[in-house]
Amino acid sequence: MTATLKVIFFDAAGTLFHLPRGVGYHYALVAGRMGLQLDATALDRAFAAVWREMPARPAIGAPRPDDDRGWWRDLVDRVFDRVARETAALDRDAFFEVAYDHFAEAGVWELFPEVYEVLEQLEPRYELGVISNFDGRLRMVLEQLGVSRFFRHLSISSEVGADKPDPFIFRRALDLSGYEPADALYVGDDPAKDWEGAAAVGMRVLRLRRPENSLRDLLSEL
Repeated sequence: MTATLKVIFFDAAGTLFHLPRGVGYHYALVAGRMGLQLDATALDRAFAAVWREMPARPAIGAPRPDDDRGWWRDLVDRVFDRVARETAALDRDAFFEVAYDHFAEAGVWELFPEVYEVLEQLEPRYELGVISNFDGRLRMVLEQLGVSRFFRHLSISSEVGADKPDPFIFRRALDLSGYEPADALYVGDDPAKDWEGAAAVGMRVLRLRRPENSLRDLLSEL
């Protein structure tokens, strides 16, 4: 693998960091600050169901004007329709604004235990980048987690205008790096969005399956 490898790209959420307490906990926390009493477990169930039914964001090949805020606003409305349908529109609007900012705050996301150590060992040897179906908040999250300095390239779906597994976002990341697919490795945890998407453009892939393996397995293969 090391013969031609020049650049390593990573997925973000689920690969580098995660929500240790889950979405429902944070939605309930934000709601409580606003005087709304919502059950974290019910919110978790509703979020999981709504996430599966949300329409795909269309690929436009250019930055989405609202950084995907409209898509997230629709998701929050659908969650409220399941757990608190009677909530007034103004309260929903206020909740969304606070919740959207909350998920970029320090202490919400957490690095997986080995991530910092692995990035520290990789950075002197390879260019590192991120390809993620996130939005502009990702920059703040990486900064809060203390790992933004490791990544020379960030390809964020809301800014690229295409979500994984669309080949466009992978090709844009390669163009940004200046390398060919044969020079690149992609590390991610999602079979369709990460593994199939990266392989389709010719990248090598490390299939992350926590807890069966971790990013330490990447070090052992290089």
